[in-house]
Amino acid sequence: MRSGLNGVDLEGIVVVSLEQAVAAPLASARLADAGARVFKVERESGDFSRRYDRMVKGQSAYFVWLNRGKESVVADIKDPEDIHKLRQLLAKADVFIENLKPGTMEQIGLPDAELHSLNPGLVICHITGFGKLGPRAYDKAYDMIMQAETGVSAITGTTDSPARVGISICDISAGVTAHAAILQGLFARYRTGKGRTIEVSLFDSIADWMNVPYLQYLYGGVEFKRCGLNHLSIAPYGAYATRDKREIIFSIQNEQEWESFCAKVLGRREIFSDRRFHDNTARLQYRAELDEIITDRFSYSNADEITKVLNEAGIANGYLSDVSEAVKNPHLRFVEVSTPNGTISMAAPAPIVDGQEAELGGVPDIGIRTLDELIGSDNLQA
Repeated sequence: MRSGLNGVDLEGIVVVSLEQAVAAPLASARLADAGARVFKVERESGDFSRRYDRMVKGQSAYFVWLNRGKESVVADIKDPEDIHKLRQLLAKADVFIENLKPGTMEQIGLPDAELHSLNPGLVICHITGFGKLGPRAYDKAYDMIMQAETGVSAITGTTDSPARVGISICDISAGVTAHAAILQGLFARYRTGKGRTIEVSLFDSIADWMNVPYLQYLYGGVEFKRCGLNHLSIAPYGAYATRDKREIIFSIQNEQEWESFCAKVLGRREIFSDRRFHDNTARLQYRAELDEIITDRFSYSNADEITKVLNEAGIANGYLSDVSEAVKNPHLRFVEVSTPNGTISMAAPAPIVDGQEAELGGVPDIGIRTLDELIGSDNLQA
């Protein structure tokens, strides 16, 4: 039995996940972290994310991150016999997750209504690109497409060019949204005895995260202009170079901080009374002039001098770090995870429960379990 994190909280919960790529594997990985028994259903060649790269002891970085604590089961969803066995497995499960093309479950003979007739307590979660309805419901949808479609890329990047957020933010948002919805479904089942069907799309998940710029446009008429490492709607909040060529990011969140910044960092208290900068809306309008003042001040101090003054003024700040620097951050916690090619270290899950660090299950090789073995088991929870 695993300890740490909340590795026994979902002990006894059985999850079957017909999954690939990122979103669904992330949701099921979180359930595995909490002690659920997760059966990852893969094709014979395996989840294609196993081959995204070979950088982690010959294994994909994505795969080892998202598939710890699971048991791999090979199935051919075009084979009626395997579908029959999957149906038998789902009759014993608590949660079913899938992120195949919309309509696939009906085509292969696993529609929600039938699954709920076999197992009324089953919590079913479908993860799609654009959802099950609408003109693009049946289109393939990947992370960068979602970033483009929802406007994320339009507000990300420099004044010259839009950019992709450097991690799979749409996949990740869908995965964590699905995880929360599944836990909510399990809690509701505890109270009512009934399962439910959940639908989560990449589009809806990241659109929810885009609500601030959407609302600012719909009700404030804001026309967003990309501004690189500056905040779209708060000023000053961005990166500024110091004399020794380090870039420091700092943020002003309220007028008390702004006054402190003017007096203690800029050394120019009169700036606080300048009508061009008297509140955040004004500072956004005159951002170019304000940036010139800040850039001049930062240019004659080294990074350690600037951070010392910012800290003394009570202003949040940090270094702009590349990945080689970020992995050395003293706050970065690591956890060891076993894989088919040896033990690796990865960034630990964020929650620390009762002061305990996470203790995670290993990454599975393909097909360590069979459908015949599982449907023949008297106790899948073991």
